[in-house]
Amino acid sequence: MDSFRKLSNRIAAVQTPVIPQIAALIREHPHCISLGQGVAWYGPPPEAQAALHGFFAEPAHHRYGPVDGIPDLKAVIAQKLSTENGCHGESAGRIIVTAGANMGFLNAVLAIADPGDEIILPSPYYFNQEMAVRIAGCRPVLVPTDDDYGLRLDLLRAAIGERTRAIVTVSPNNPTGAIYPEAVLRAVNALCAEYGLYHISDEAYEYFLFDDARHFSPLAIPDAEEHTIALYSLSKAYGFASWRIGYMVIPAHLHQAIAKIQDTNLICPPLVSQHAAVGALAAGARYCQNKLAVTRRVREGVFAALGQIGDLCVFPRTRGAFYVLLRVTTRLDSLTVAERLIREYGVAVIPGLAFGCTDACALRVAYGALDETTATEGMRRLTRGLRAICRN
Repeated sequence: MDSFRKLSNRIAAVQTPVIPQIAALIREHPHCISLGQGVAWYGPPPEAQAALHGFFAEPAHHRYGPVDGIPDLKAVIAQKLSTENGCHGESAGRIIVTAGANMGFLNAVLAIADPGDEIILPSPYYFNQEMAVRIAGCRPVLVPTDDDYGLRLDLLRAAIGERTRAIVTVSPNNPTGAIYPEAVLRAVNALCAEYGLYHISDEAYEYFLFDDARHFSPLAIPDAEEHTIALYSLSKAYGFASWRIGYMVIPAHLHQAIAKIQDTNLICPPLVSQHAAVGALAAGARYCQNKLAVTRRVREGVFAALGQIGDLCVFPRTRGAFYVLLRVTTRLDSLTVAERLIREYGVAVIPGLAFGCTDACALRVAYGALDETTATEGMRRLTRGLRAICRN
């Protein structure tokens, strides 16, 4: 009978997603304040709802749509890529609309790599990407970042081997909030061109910029389109998390391969979400940028509170996304600390073990979902809890 319960080896090697574990603990403690899951505090723009007027009355909207996305959505994405990301040449034919950026990443890995191939992930990494690499039967090669979570180009080059297929960059970064400078991203892209690798550039947090930071997309690099795969999402910037719409910009030669994968896995992105996304993108980047005034004030409060426990933890003042990754001085592992913070102090963070932080206790603080009052109380609980837990 046990033989019927055997998992595949590749799934057995995949970490259990930590956010559902933390979410379960939060449900057990209903008064807990979550500094855990990375979502924006606001919902979609009114234009998204307006775009659905009359949607249900059209019979064609209740059938399957194009595998790679409806033409109206691809057209507004192409315009956005040209004006905001500096995408060269005709981009509409290289756009695949996906059910979120995570699907885009898995599409990319399945299209470019065989089981046993290697994907380079700067560490700390975004855990769903490490999981996707393993689900595809590939091997994640983890390359440490520096003390400010910046990329180490020398270590990236040294990590390239015969079976390397891609280098991944996430900027602005989850889980650290780091933003990689244009010169560094250009150097990574050139490294990929030199070795015949793909550069997978995750830009889901492109609008979440602070302290005069600027975002750079490798799509703007001339002659990079043959080896650059860029991933985007509406989940954060447009308050669209549950609608599951993202998109990827790919080399033209990968279109057929990725269409095969997406048709097998999804058939097509949900049409109702795509039509809402047309409306959301019509609102434009200004919608997110206007909302950042609240997030900016919350962010300042987060760093001020963390400054009060600078003797217990190290936290580079990174300038993107809505995360801070703390390195905490304690002999306890990060999962133990995170569980105690929920049970004893009513505040939730994500343990750094999920992001590959195994040599020290690290905790990811997410502040994008909070108003100022809730954030202030959450940080009060966090700082109080860390002082008590880490000094015992």
